[in-house]
Amino acid sequence: MLLRYLTAATLARVGDEMVAFTLVLLVLQRTDSAVLAGVTGAAYAFPAIVTGPLLGAWLDRTQYRRTALALNQAVLGAVMVAMLAVVGHSAHWVTPMLAAVAGTTLPLVSGGFTSMLPSLAPREGLPRANSLEAASFGAATITGPAAAATITAVASVEAAAVVIAVTAALSVLAIGRLPALPAGDGPREPFLSSVVAGLVHLARTPRLRASTVTTTLLMGVTGMLLITLPLHMESLGMPRSAAGYLWAALELGSVATALLLGRFQTRWRPEQVVMLVVAAYGLAFTAWPLAGSFAVLLVLAVATGLVEGPMLPAMFGARQVYSPVALQGRVSTTAASLRVGAAALGQATAGLLVPRVGTHTALLLVAGGLMAASGAGWLAGRLSGAAVSTDQGAAYVG
Repeated sequence: MLLRYLTAATLARVGDEMVAFTLVLLVLQRTDSAVLAGVTGAAYAFPAIVTGPLLGAWLDRTQYRRTALALNQAVLGAVMVAMLAVVGHSAHWVTPMLAAVAGTTLPLVSGGFTSMLPSLAPREGLPRANSLEAASFGAATITGPAAAATITAVASVEAAAVVIAVTAALSVLAIGRLPALPAGDGPREPFLSSVVAGLVHLARTPRLRASTVTTTLLMGVTGMLLITLPLHMESLGMPRSAAGYLWAALELGSVATALLLGRFQTRWRPEQVVMLVVAAYGLAFTAWPLAGSFAVLLVLAVATGLVEGPMLPAMFGARQVYSPVALQGRVSTTAASLRVGAAALGQATAGLLVPRVGTHTALLLVAGGLMAASGAGWLAGRLSGAAVSTDQGAAYVG
């Protein structure tokens, strides 16, 4: 059953990872506007800030998870086909509007799938399932940008958009093979109260809050990279699409350590792993502006990914350890919505900032931002809040 889950989740995520990169390339190619590229990427991600908590509350009480996941993929495929007709051939506002339609249910791709894990894997098997889940994210992040870059270089960016639509259709078929999970058996509180309960739990659980703050700010910095890296390729004499291979190299290293170190990192509390890894990740990025060739930068990307690998399993672990099963949907999609929303702000900021300060300075800002994210998470965890179950913590650490 876990294999079916990983197949469906990875297919959906491959398409999603192609979208952000392909949209940037499509807009840059047809309009040559970094600002519009940033706004379009932000429009794809920004609605998740609002929809994530709502979708999570609904997932915790519905038996139609498969239908929601499949519908999200169908909408994504339709929007990508529509993008081919409108980008560069209509008013600029149409492009981000379409992107926003596809992004409305975006938290389902990450949080919606991940929230199913506690129901599909036994509790003692969750650390291994989390490592496989991190590998799913990593495999998608390797394949997505690399596929978009290769298809764009060999054929065209339009062909990459078509491949996204095809991948979305295949993921719908894979989702149909997943089991229909029963509706949550928690108390049937009013819907809006249920939404607020997820937000309150995230805000009042210090260790979960520390992980969430750190990973949310991490995604804001990652959003900056989506704009910075394609533009940085020009300084190395490479086409903009070559940035896709950097993303693939990052995730290749990340998947390696996520799989190899997954069982060992349970010796420490998950939020501690998250904060330490993100700080080291930022430190690794300080070397990127020094790379004088694409080959050197590619090696640095693999090394940086090796540093970042343990973060995702630890992030999933923090959500599972510090949240009851009845809140898993809300916690996963709300946290995912915060991450996606932060990435949107990062892209929009980079679209305005990078043309002014240059890509070398932008990469240094990325490094500093990651280290600041770790510090902000540590401060957030120090604030007083609700007590954490020591039994849950022991189950993960021991």
